[in-house]
Amino acid sequence: MKDTPEGGIAGEATLLIPATEEHLSLLAEWFADPGFVRNWGGRPLTREEVAAMYTGRRRPAVVSLLVLRGVDSVGYAQYVTTGPHEGGIDMVLLPHAQGQGYGPDAARALVRHLRTVLGWDRVTVDPEASNHRAIRAWRKAGFRPVGPRGSQLLMEYRPAQNGPLRPAPADASC
Repeated sequence: MKDTPEGGIAGEATLLIPATEEHLSLLAEWFADPGFVRNWGGRPLTREEVAAMYTGRRRPAVVSLLVLRGVDSVGYAQYVTTGPHEGGIDMVLLPHAQGQGYGPDAARALVRHLRTVLGWDRVTVDPEASNHRAIRAWRKAGFRPVGPRGSQLLMEYRPAQNGPLRPAPADASC
């Protein structure tokens, strides 16, 4: 994508931009929707909880991002450093944006940023083990299962083991 705003992370089809207080109404609407939070904590959140957790107030510990497709906001992502040269990603897309390859595209863009800008050697995700769509999407982004972690599946991306980041095939749908 061209014309990446300052602080934006561009994928082939998506753009991740820092989430800010400006986005509070949008994020509060999303995180109040049981369908949106089904695999993200499982319970709707209050506006105050969303403001505290997802509008950038936890920087630099947690970096909050909106996932855009063109000018439309289609999801939320965040990353957190968990050790030297490593950390984790969380991402959730709006139901209408799922199954179109936006998740893997945004994940690859974010991993590329974490590797090249922050120098991470290992990136982890931990989708619910029952969320087969998310697991498929993370696999398409280059993540490999490590093992169970309670009700979640720990997955990782390590450049030396997973190889270079490649776009998903044109017929990919996640």
